[in-house]
Amino acid sequence: MANFSVADVKALREQLGTGMVDTKNALVEADGDLEKATEILRLKGAKGNAKRADRSTSEGLVAAKENGGTATLIELACETDFVAKGEKFIALADKVLDAVVAAGATTVDAGLAAPAGGKTVADLINDEAAILGEKIELRRIAVVSGENFAIYLHKTSKDLPPQVGVVVGYAGSDAETARSIAQHISFANPEYLARDDVPTSAVENERRIVEEISRNEGKPEAALPKIIEGRLGAYFKQVALLEQDYAKDNKLVVSSVLKDAGLTVSGFARFKVGA
Repeated sequence: MANFSVADVKALREQLGTGMVDTKNALVEADGDLEKATEILRLKGAKGNAKRADRSTSEGLVAAKENGGTATLIELACETDFVAKGEKFIALADKVLDAVVAAGATTVDAGLAAPAGGKTVADLINDEAAILGEKIELRRIAVVSGENFAIYLHKTSKDLPPQVGVVVGYAGSDAETARSIAQHISFANPEYLARDDVPTSAVENERRIVEEISRNEGKPEAALPKIIEGRLGAYFKQVALLEQDYAKDNKLVVSSVLKDAGLTVSGFARFKVGA
């Protein structure tokens, strides 16, 4: 009979987050040796990582951290909400974020190569994926520069970790309004800071579309230029932060809210898990 107790099974499960049957079988195979059982579970999980490579990761969390003149936002993805809300996955995200920030990584490749407790972030993720039995991936990294930062992490469900994350870099002293702008971004999802930041190709494509729509509606030729510019203005209000109507008061524009608060936004990033 294997030399282990129910307490050993419980302790190993709590340490690794593995299932009851897998944990018990590993202890049987290891004849009660906890260290060997841990190795067995890790190796079996590692073999499963390759099989999980093509699975989709639509769950997970976002996390952010400020470090001097920059703030970093990451998305760590997994397969199920069950794993996403677990303590081990959340702890993994904290370790990954710390390593990414410490390395000054600005891309996923650089983030995966970052040192993390004697191994790389990629190794750390693979080890935890093997234990948790799901595909886990560092999907995105964004780094924002600024004098000050507003970080807003939004939970779409009280049972899950944050699913929407926003980092805003800004100059100024009104932290409350800056946080409000971060909340606005989480809701309004702008793609660019200002109108001038929208790529020319995107503007011209939109111009072509609204012109075609206007002509198909039979608008008078003489009125087309004004109509097209009006519709382009609506497009900018959708994609450019400074052009948007303020979420807390749609009678105000974000640019005017920032001006009244003495704030200047230097940049922002927004991630939504799975989007």
